Amino acid sequence: MRFFIKIVKLFLALAILSVAFYYRQPLFAGGRSLALAAIIIVGVGLILTEIIGFKKTLSAVAILAIASLALCTATGLEIKFNLAKQNVLNTDIAKLEKLGQHFIVGYRNFDEIKTLASKRAIGGVFVTARNIKNKSKQEIQQEIQTLQAIRRAQGLSPLWIATDQEGGVVSRLSPPLTKLPQLSDVLDGAKNIDQKKDKVIQYATTQGKDLSAIGVNLNFAPVVDLNKGIISPDDKFSKIYLRAISANKEIVAKVALWYCQTLEKYGVRCTIKHFPGLGRVNTDTHIADAQLHTSVAELSQDDWVPFREVMSKSSAFTMLGHARLTAVDKEHPISFSQQAIDGIIRKDWGHDGVLITDDFSMQAVYGSKDGLALATVKAINAGVDLILIAFDKDLYYEAMDALLKAEERVKLDRQMLENSQKRLQTQSESIGHF
Repeated sequence: MRFFIKIVKLFLALAILSVAFYYRQPLFAGGRSLALAAIIIVGVGLILTEIIGFKKTLSAVAILAIASLALCTATGLEIKFNLAKQNVLNTDIAKLEKLGQHFIVGYRNFDEIKTLASKRAIGGVFVTARNIKNKSKQEIQQEIQTLQAIRRAQGLSPLWIATDQEGGVVSRLSPPLTKLPQLSDVLDGAKNIDQKKDKVIQYATTQGKDLSAIGVNLNFAPVVDLNKGIISPDDKFSKIYLRAISANKEIVAKVALWYCQTLEKYGVRCTIKHFPGLGRVNTDTHIADAQLHTSVAELSQDDWVPFREVMSKSSAFTMLGHARLTAVDKEHPISFSQQAIDGIIRKDWGHDGVLITDDFSMQAVYGSKDGLALATVKAINAGVDLILIAFDKDLYYEAMDALLKAEERVKLDRQMLENSQKRLQTQSESIGHF
């Protein structure tokens, strides 16, 4: 019996040690407090029981050592996180406003996001299913109005209130907003796509009215990745084949433009995603590194046609994915690649629209060799305007802390920041409906 108890204790010690190393990663975002509590309770319990009945056995020493290491690891990570958080929250408000405008942040606690808005520490808020559960349209609208009232009192431009309302499998605000099918269903296999224009506009009108009514002014749609029919067991969440409009570049370009132009009529910016196109990628950047090996020449004639068409004829934002385009930059995901962002989009294409990253909580960024902090600095220096931290809001503090320190060390490109701030100001002034 004693042997069995020792085995159980050793297993528990190893379990909390494993959790201690990883509980600050995005995987634990929804249950981080519980994970930390488990580490403390189990760790302290194991240490106390071993000390009280201490015998100089290998198992007892191992249990004490492992449990102590788990507590020390968790404590160290908590101290590191809280130091970054306090540095951000205690920073001069002018510095927070200057750099904070480059972040759109998700939340799990409304009071926390109110605090960040009050400190001028963010440029936008991401609203998703967990934020609206069991709430009416009026309740959601009231929360958004509360945040925007803070901004008005500060004399600042409104926050970007963003969501993922593509239709179909990605409809984060339905219910209570109207649940629509995926945009591809509206086309219904039409050979002459122009015959479907009215239906596409009607679809976008429904979404535009719904989003505008509750105060959302930025929608992360449409998906303009081409449907290459790739279905992979390594793709757990992206599933572009379910979300793409079509395999035909011309159809995608037309439909996406109609959609974006319609949303703009209701004061809602669209977001075309995910550059450089994830239709050819068979791994999922939510959980792993992903590479795109297609040549620039082929992408220019195919996948990039919808991006360039919508960029040139609307005020759409463009979302940068986390796949690495190996023909351009083998080291960095597109979302913080200088060669791709500044080299291709800004210089080669001459595009001066707003660029936003996909969620920096994703493993392709958080687990990259650069890590979240350096990726954030590189993204801003490459010409990114908005960094999205949607799933794990705690990462905002690490990312913002990194920018603050980079500015202190003169590691941020001033010209890039100035250009970005002009783009953001122009967009917030021209949207005209909040």
